[in-house]
Amino acid sequence: MGNKPKYYLVEASILPEIFSKVVEAKELLETGEVRTVAQAAARVDISRSAFYKYKDFVSSFQDMSRGHLVTFNLELRDRQGVLSSVLAIFAGNGANILTINQSIPTSGVAPVTITAATENMRITMESFLAALRAVPGVLRIHILAG
Repeated sequence: MGNKPKYYLVEASILPEIFSKVVEAKELLETGEVRTVAQAAARVDISRSAFYKYKDFVSSFQDMSRGHLVTFNLELRDRQGVLSSVLAIFAGNGANILTINQSIPTSGVAPVTITAATENMRITMESFLAALRAVPGVLRIHILAG
């Protein structure tokens, strides 16, 4: 039985800089800003060997979430209209909601789990999360790419 890889969702600021630079180089290649790995590596100031060493092992969350299902575990203030405002963010940005699960609120907080297909989203995942966090009554957001 082979070893199954493990994946972690980690805030980029705590990672060694090389990982962010590899992701940046991959984005330069994908967008066509540069044509070769040598150009991408030079632009982000890493070696080609470092790029090749890590390129298959690091991806931005945006890349992971494109074309996949993402589950959002939210804690919402138990007030009228909060969930509706959250759902409007999903609808307005092209996320296709597949399931919504809301538990009975306790201590004024309602746990909500939303699973959505993200391939048609029109903004980055970071911008999407910022829009959700800006909704009055959204207390916490935890995400899982699946």
